[in-house]
Amino acid sequence: MAKELLHKKMYINGKWVDSQSGKTRTIIYPYDQRPIAEVAEGDVADAKAAIAAARTAFDDGRWAATSGAERGRLLYRLADAIERDAEELAELESLDTGKTMEESRWDMSDIAGIVRYYAGLADKDAGEMIDSPNPNSESKIVREPVGVCSQISPWNYPLLQASWKMAPALAAGNTIVMKPSEDTPLTTIKVTELAEEVGFPAGVVNLVLGPGPTVGHEMAESHDVDLVSFTGGIETGRKIMQAATGNMKKIAFELGGKNPNIMFDDVDFDLAVDYVLNAVFFHAGQVCSAGARLLVQDTLHDRLIDAVVERARKIKLGDAFASGTQCGPLISEKHRAKVERYVAIGKEEGARLILGGERPSDPALQKGFFFLPTVFVDCDTRMRIVQEEVFGPVLTVERFSTEAEAVTLANDTTYGLSGAVWTRDQNRAQRVARALRMGTVWINDFNVYFAQAPWGGYKQSGIGRELGKQGLEEYTEVKHIYQNFATEPVGWFGVE
Repeated sequence: MAKELLHKKMYINGKWVDSQSGKTRTIIYPYDQRPIAEVAEGDVADAKAAIAAARTAFDDGRWAATSGAERGRLLYRLADAIERDAEELAELESLDTGKTMEESRWDMSDIAGIVRYYAGLADKDAGEMIDSPNPNSESKIVREPVGVCSQISPWNYPLLQASWKMAPALAAGNTIVMKPSEDTPLTTIKVTELAEEVGFPAGVVNLVLGPGPTVGHEMAESHDVDLVSFTGGIETGRKIMQAATGNMKKIAFELGGKNPNIMFDDVDFDLAVDYVLNAVFFHAGQVCSAGARLLVQDTLHDRLIDAVVERARKIKLGDAFASGTQCGPLISEKHRAKVERYVAIGKEEGARLILGGERPSDPALQKGFFFLPTVFVDCDTRMRIVQEEVFGPVLTVERFSTEAEAVTLANDTTYGLSGAVWTRDQNRAQRVARALRMGTVWINDFNVYFAQAPWGGYKQSGIGRELGKQGLEEYTEVKHIYQNFATEPVGWFGVE
């Protein structure tokens, strides 16, 4: 684990620079609030400079005109560098977020695979020939890069979410301006260092640091930006969407979810208990696809909840770098206060708190932003803690009797990111999966994602998709090219 305070800058037009204002931000380790880094704190002027560099690098063709094979080669080299430095990256990710080193190591393995996946797609789309009404003509559909892409990533999975944006955008031939969360910039800074190392041309990859209301707003509003990709909260998403309307730029949003985990009474009981816990308490519940809504069939309810609570009491909170730690802290004091407000709201609404709901009493955890695993029962879809994204280690439990009732309850939400159904009845599993209005549905599993499968949501969970071939297509424009090989006069105007 790093002992010395890190000092990091922004990367604009191939150079590492301080902010024009000279401001810096202190980054802390959420476990004990220890300072771990001082980073440049950008503002609007820095965002403008990064966008201008990306604009020039796109318009002069230094990247868009580069062959797909060459773009793929550089992405393969980047994936190799990420794999080489995976342990350092995992350490930085755990310092930034407080998540365990084991979780961060899993992330780095996934990130290298994602970059390799898009490296492999960079030279695979040669266009599509389509039928033309004129036999002496040819029609072709081609995909071309959108242009300059602003990419705004969240704090819960800083580099993983950045890679979902960075890799397909570069594979398609775009130039990018990245902005990580101001709370968790270290791994995005490191991967930018790796991009410089492997040889991406100046201006193609740019990194600007700073707060959303200034830096992020400029990245969304600028008329020199052609697409803005954002992962985060729905209220911020609305502001970015509004800012993007000035030049009607493309948008790609992943705005979270309130994801149902549906348990029928024929499920494998031990598996059900294990996956209920993993779905909601992994990374202290700070996961957009967390299974924070547990829907349990009446005949299974009491037995399942008793077992879940018994195991949840034993979850070991602690230092990301300590052996045996199963769950780290929340990201900040501000975020913990938000989770505490939702617990209070749940009590006021009539939900019954049966576990947690408070900070731990362990003296070793008092400096960190810890919150105990929390379980509410007797919940219903009218409650805010059921409808709104708490983004913490808080599980709400709802009962259902029939398959139809389970589907109705699960879909009674403004979100539609993901959900799961657990049953031994494969016909029922398929019926429920088809009936759920969600971008991803797991059957007898939870929180499985991989590079080849698209990720995104219905309703207010977002716009567009990341990962998969669809994730690459988000960063392209579709063009139809028609060529006439035997043009004849029309003879319409001015001919007698």
